[in-house]
Amino acid sequence: MKQKIIPIVSIVIGLLAFILTYQYLRGKLNEIQRERERLYAGAKTISVMVPVKDLPKGTTLVATDLTIRDVPAASASERCVAHEDGLSLLGKKTLYPLKAGSPILWPDIEGGASAVQGLSGTVQPGLRAISISVGGAAAVSGMVEPNDRVDVLGTFSFPSKTAAGEMEAMTLTVLQDVTVLATGQTTAKDQYLRSRAMARAASYSTVTLEVTPREAELLVFAQQLQGRLTLSLRNSADVTFEKDLPDVNFKYLESKLPELNLYRQQKIRHKERGL
Repeated sequence: MKQKIIPIVSIVIGLLAFILTYQYLRGKLNEIQRERERLYAGAKTISVMVPVKDLPKGTTLVATDLTIRDVPAASASERCVAHEDGLSLLGKKTLYPLKAGSPILWPDIEGGASAVQGLSGTVQPGLRAISISVGGAAAVSGMVEPNDRVDVLGTFSFPSKTAAGEMEAMTLTVLQDVTVLATGQTTAKDQYLRSRAMARAASYSTVTLEVTPREAELLVFAQQLQGRLTLSLRNSADVTFEKDLPDVNFKYLESKLPELNLYRQQKIRHKERGL
């Protein structure tokens, strides 16, 4: 009988020891937390961006991935992404895994060096920033903003293919799906440090685009043709590419207008109406 009781007593003692140890540790943790709260009571805090869940490396950030958290200013790194800069994170990729609730640091984010390096830090490796002269209606009435995606169209005067010695106007799509890095002197970060209304109120005559080196050469050449460049604003989620877009001149316009209008009615207007 004694041999059966001894193991049972040992188990009971072990459980009691575990419970007492757990309660002691829990009490100590609560005590530490209360002391921490007392120390930080009244301390200055700042609002920073944090992930709402663990995010792996290479995640493209969207609004639902992010939230705002107040942290003591004394313990916050200057590399933390402040809440007023939060919108500039959208569409950027994580360079390292992010832990839920932990402040996001600029070096953790693609192009994050922009916090201290200005515009150059926003340019992805292998790409280039180049400014083109465009404004007003050519920039969608000034509604094009940093981080928007655009197509670049150009209208130029070329030697006519049908009338020797004469020039004719022609419009063609130069580039598709290009990221806008800045409008005038305003970058994405600058824009969200102030209200959108103030950002839009500032007029601009140049737009800075993120392009490949070959595309940069193409844009420089296009600007030297004494033509006019125009931006066509895209939905930020639209990554489609139109193949074989035509070079539009008067002859093309004259012959294709009925076809273009028919396409709009059948493929666009009917789709909008759910027909």
